[in-house]
Amino acid sequence: MPPAKAAPKSDVFGERIKGLRKEKNLSLDQLANETGLSTAFLKKIESGEVMPPVGALLQISRALEVESGFFLEEKKTTKKSREKAYSQRTQNYAYTTLSPGARHKHLKAFKIMVDPKSDHKGVGYQHEGEEFVYVLSGSMEVTVGDHVNKLGPGDSLHFNSGIPHNLKNNGESTAELLVVVYTP
Repeated sequence: MPPAKAAPKSDVFGERIKGLRKEKNLSLDQLANETGLSTAFLKKIESGEVMPPVGALLQISRALEVESGFFLEEKKTTKKSREKAYSQRTQNYAYTTLSPGARHKHLKAFKIMVDPKSDHKGVGYQHEGEEFVYVLSGSMEVTVGDHVNKLGPGDSLHFNSGIPHNLKNNGESTAELLVVVYTP
């Protein structure tokens, strides 16, 4: 298996989260309790060491009472900068917001590219609402609670995202997914 790629620096993203957390007078411990994420993971996000996955982004934005798109917005308004703002990379996958104008909406859509032979290391996702996953290409395992769902191109899964869940690509090629998240 190839060595894990280092996540790119995401200083601006982490600075926005940290700034908003401090503006709301929340400690890291309080944010951890509101999101279910560890303080160590939140510190890595705030320092720009890691880019949070979609589920963590949704949990953080809910806890800080802002739209998830707030963290992805670029101050520049060129088309290229907007595209970059809505396409982010975590350690093992990249995601692009397909609904950037969905401020104050309950549905958010993302295109997710998961690297071969990788999963969400060390972080299980759980957030209020529902999630729909559609596999465009490649193969995925979507674990919901203790149940493992094996999905290939054209397969889909709709589940309660309040149950801990995880994505894993056991295949030899990058998997491309359409993920729609509903948060009440």
